Amino acid sequence: MMRRSILALLLAAASLSATAQTIYKCTDAAGGTLISNSKSGKNCVAVTSSADSSIAAPKARSGAAANPSPANFPRVQEGDQRARDTDRKRILDQELAGEQRNLEQAKQSLAEQEAIRNGDERNYQRVLERLQPYKDRVAQHERNLQAIQKELNNLR
Repeated sequence: MMRRSILALLLAAASLSATAQTIYKCTDAAGGTLISNSKSGKNCVAVTSSADSSIAAPKARSGAAANPSPANFPRVQEGDQRARDTDRKRILDQELAGEQRNLEQAKQSLAEQEAIRNGDERNYQRVLERLQPYKDRVAQHERNLQAIQKELNNLR
């Protein structure tokens, strides 16, 4: 019984290799590329055959080789790039300082609003609703600080 199963598997594998197909890369009239198992135009080139045992999976390329710059791509001089990086760091430092000031002001405004009790706010939910925009502003400035700090860390 086991021998029949193995024999059936071997026969199935042999029949699959006998029906191996060639893969074609064709270019249509509009310049588009089509990959097919049949020639569908005049400009077709056989890319591979599944019966070909020398086919290997494409190798992964390194980052620089995977995306080479075109020959006419403008190059930035090292000194210019260093100056740009210095300017970027200076701008990010200024934004960080400004955002820290904004955060302190937002926290101060929130503290002032928390100290105020209106007579019509006997229900604590009304107090929370009044304070929510101030809390949102503080949270926004904290997120901005984190984002700027992340940019600065990526720059170094």
